[in-house]
Amino acid sequence: MPGHGLVTDPLLGGGNLLDGPGLALDGGAERPVRRGRIVDPESCGRLLGRIADAALGPDRTDSVIVLSHPVLAGAVHRNAARELLAGLGPTRVLVLSSARAAAAYAGPRDAGPLLVVDMGAELTEVTLLVGGRIADARQAETGLSDLDPATLPVTLVGTVLDMVKSMWRQDRHGAIRGALRKGPVLAGGGALRPDVTDRLARCLGTPVRLAEDPSTTVVRGAGQILSSMLRHGASASALPGRAR
Repeated sequence: MPGHGLVTDPLLGGGNLLDGPGLALDGGAERPVRRGRIVDPESCGRLLGRIADAALGPDRTDSVIVLSHPVLAGAVHRNAARELLAGLGPTRVLVLSSARAAAAYAGPRDAGPLLVVDMGAELTEVTLLVGGRIADARQAETGLSDLDPATLPVTLVGTVLDMVKSMWRQDRHGAIRGALRKGPVLAGGGALRPDVTDRLARCLGTPVRLAEDPSTTVVRGAGQILSSMLRHGASASALPGRAR
């Protein structure tokens, strides 16, 4: 939010709703989103409502909300999220993939091929973007929270390498080779760990691109795309990399 930075829900344990006191999520509480999917729509709706009340206030006229989703999220999950957001009363809801958002924040500004590696708590994704659009993608439903801390770097990097190799075998136009020469964009909590990023760079044989805060790369990129769209008066249909 302009002037406020990241606005989070205190019940999820980090920070404030603008300037209110934080309240940690208790150990028995369940998060309403798991593996990139909404598993508890009612709780998710309440969470989004609290954030909207604090960030947007009661009058949602002319407000625009951007939703970023895992690259391989199916239509059912995207539509469920879109319906929840529509219930908040914004004028528009824009939907884009997490890889497109990460690329907007941390990627180079050329339109060539780009590899985005997102290593989150519950999902690991590798996406090949060409001209801002998804050319190929892989997903593993494991993340930092699933791995043994002692073997996390080896296991996580191995998972990423398996997905890159799978994409390489199916690449007929050399896009994955070009993306690797450029260096992949790393996002998610896994990118905060030097033991992961250094090992991945060595195994791929290429430098890697890191944003200032990889764990918020996706949300910051979504914000950049929204700001750019609003400045130039673009329509939702003109949004690069939009979900189709």
